[in-house]
Amino acid sequence: MGKPAVEKVNLTEKFSLINDHWNPRITGELNGQQVKLAKFMGPFEWHHHEHEDEFFMVIKGQFEMHLRDKVVTLQPGEFLIVPRGVEHRPVAHEEAEVLMFEPASTVNTGNLENSARTKTNLERL
Repeated sequence: MGKPAVEKVNLTEKFSLINDHWNPRITGELNGQQVKLAKFMGPFEWHHHEHEDEFFMVIKGQFEMHLRDKVVTLQPGEFLIVPRGVEHRPVAHEEAEVLMFEPASTVNTGNLENSARTKTNLERL
C-alpha cells in the first residue's frame, strides 16, 4: 500500500465552495480528530458536548461564543476552546468563516441530536 498524499489546504479556496451556514465540511483528519470548516450566520442553538472539547478559530469575519456566564467575541486569527460539558451557543451577526478542530465523533449540535441543524454525514472538501 502506498503512502497517503501530503497536500496543502488553501482555506480561501475551500471556503469559496461553501454556500450555506452551520453546515460543517471536513477538510482534514489526524489522530482521530477532524479539521472542519463552516460559515456561521445568525444564532445557533444552545448545546453541549458530553465527551468532546471543541476548538473554534475565526478565519474571516467575527462571531460571539455565548456561554451561560459570559460572551466571548472572536476576531480573525483568534481561537477559543470550549471544554466538554460546557453549554455554549455561537452567534454571528454577520457571516463568519470558522475552522473547527474536534474528535471525529463530535456531532455539531451535541446533546440536541434531533435538531433541524444536526449534521451527521459531513461532506468532505
